[in-house]
Amino acid sequence: MAATCFAQTKRPAITGIAFVRMYASNMAASEAFYGQTLGFDHTMQNGILTYPVNDQQSLELVPLPTPAPEARVAAIGFTTRDAGGLEKYLEAHSVKIVEPLRHGDFAVRDPEGHLVYFVQQRAGSTKTISPRGASHRIIHTGFMVHDRTAEDRFWRDILGFKPYWYGGRVNGELDYVSSQVPDGTDWIEYMMRDPKAPAPNAHQLGSDYHFSLGIDHMSDAVAALARNHCEGPNCTKTQMGRDGKVQLNLFDPDLTRVEFMEFKPSGTTCCSPFTGKQPGDVEDR
Repeated sequence: MAATCFAQTKRPAITGIAFVRMYASNMAASEAFYGQTLGFDHTMQNGILTYPVNDQQSLELVPLPTPAPEARVAAIGFTTRDAGGLEKYLEAHSVKIVEPLRHGDFAVRDPEGHLVYFVQQRAGSTKTISPRGASHRIIHTGFMVHDRTAEDRFWRDILGFKPYWYGGRVNGELDYVSSQVPDGTDWIEYMMRDPKAPAPNAHQLGSDYHFSLGIDHMSDAVAALARNHCEGPNCTKTQMGRDGKVQLNLFDPDLTRVEFMEFKPSGTTCCSPFTGKQPGDVEDR
């Protein structure tokens, strides 16, 4: 009976990133960064400070708890067309539900303990979101990974995420492994860490636990940051990523990295070809 139920349980569509939730040790400083520098308006939803990026995606802030966790990304969320069906699907695949379905979302943990939510996708709207925003699309989120095999069993084998790109800081090394959601173009990025290596410092942790804001042309992001009075050399420091996409990196007050990235590559792509479609505007979700 269990085998029959397992075989008949089909995974509902997982369409994109819903939110990335960060811890803030100084809420006022973080509010200034996300609201003023990045240019997003905020609302308070269920005690969580929420910055809508578009009508389906948001950045979130919650106070840093005591004792403080090492990573400053508290949770990541993904949209699904059937949250209830996806919860049943994961239960059928022996994935423990740590927060049962309530008000359209539920949560699990991946093999390395990252808190992962799945959120019922809402109908789109034409509402203008934060016209001052330096971007209007979250295209990926990254987190530290030590055991790729275990993570792949969860993200790829059970959830159906698809290989997208992989590469390293230098040729021949594997530092980044990207997988797209099964029914969209947003992706996750394993930031590979050798479990035998020394513990990462706060800056390395913040660089690994990051999120990326997409943009057609990086010059538009630089101009928006300037209008929002972004301060410091990183506000204009662009670079070509190993994946051939132009990037710009900022760090919030708790050192979580905000990676602005052009949607499509314009330089040389190292290490592997892209095996999925490139993100564009909100309509491709």
